[in-house]
Amino acid sequence: MAEATEPLAEAPEERDRWLLLLTVLLVGFGLLMVLSASQALSINQNRSPFYYFIRQAALIGAGVAAMLVLRRLDYHRLRRFAPAAAGLVLLLMLLVLVPGIGVDVNGARRWFNAGPLGSFQPSEIGKLVFAVFLAHWIDKRDERLHSLADGLVPFAIMLGAVLALLMLQKDLGSALIITAIFISIYFSAGGSHVHLALLLVGLLVLFLLFTTLESYRSQRLATFLHPFRDPLGTGFQSTQSILALGSGGFSGVGLGHSVQKYLWLPEAHTDFIFAIVGEETGLIGTTLVLLGFVLFAVRGYRAAMRAPDRFGVILAVGITTWIAFQALINMGTVTDTLPITGVPLPFISYGGTSVAVTLAAVGVLLNIAGQGGRQTLRRSDATLDIGRGDRRPRLPGARRRASVPR
Repeated sequence: MAEATEPLAEAPEERDRWLLLLTVLLVGFGLLMVLSASQALSINQNRSPFYYFIRQAALIGAGVAAMLVLRRLDYHRLRRFAPAAAGLVLLLMLLVLVPGIGVDVNGARRWFNAGPLGSFQPSEIGKLVFAVFLAHWIDKRDERLHSLADGLVPFAIMLGAVLALLMLQKDLGSALIITAIFISIYFSAGGSHVHLALLLVGLLVLFLLFTTLESYRSQRLATFLHPFRDPLGTGFQSTQSILALGSGGFSGVGLGHSVQKYLWLPEAHTDFIFAIVGEETGLIGTTLVLLGFVLFAVRGYRAAMRAPDRFGVILAVGITTWIAFQALINMGTVTDTLPITGVPLPFISYGGTSVAVTLAAVGVLLNIAGQGGRQTLRRSDATLDIGRGDRRPRLPGARRRASVPR
């Protein structure tokens, strides 16, 4: 029987309009909520109710520009820059720890001072850069990924190096997100389930150690378990967040009518903006936001399953997991379902580096989705083995018929 080496006829490009629409809706709603949640603080600090809104709009503009460029740029071209970019981000994450270079905020060093543009956080860029680099590295590994010496050990060393820098920065939130990116990429590439279980156990042990050895992390855990034990002290942010969500009821108090944003709730326009969403739009608004991220995850994983090659599969999984998991962590923090970790809500929270990089990542995801609709399948590289440890190849989109020219 002849081998099916000939590519299928090229199909029309499929643009994932739903993925793009969801992104636009979430970003637009986020900009509206930043305007509402930041007005009191903006007037208090800068004598203008639009200070944070204008900055967020400008940075969203930069992110949209990056998204449009990366939407058009073949994502395979990112591979050649991945190693150098990952090394540069690691260097920046190291430099941010140097006194006089990095900015110290409440004992944490995570940012550079970018002057008029505000703060710049290298670990946010690292989420996208590390996803591209790791997808590139694992795709080149192929069968060696199942080896202990050539697969698990170097993978664990890379993850450990990034987590060590984040722990020195006292950035547990970014550490959790980047760990999710690494684990999802390893899993989707068909890594050994035994190795994955060992890695997860090791990470859990390290997490418990870091939590118990650092007093402020232990205090956060205690506050999470008993937020109303010290409502005016350590539990102030958690209790104010719960009060904001509760006062919103089913339909909310109305856009712009939040009480908690008047300097009652710390970080109302950044990490805890979801509480203001709940107060002003109620259960209806929070449910719609949650549904938006669920649908985004569905479309993202759909793009991964239709990706034209293994590199596209695992890169799309990494990006989708990053955004969906970060949204889940943020909402869990705000609702006191999880301890406070300090991560923004993607697309919605105020934060220049975060929103710009996330939009850039969506551009890569859209490019993968677009190529998935028109890619000519090749027997050797069109593999889809999400979560499979046996490495038996599958052809994504094999059920799709080749288009017949009319």
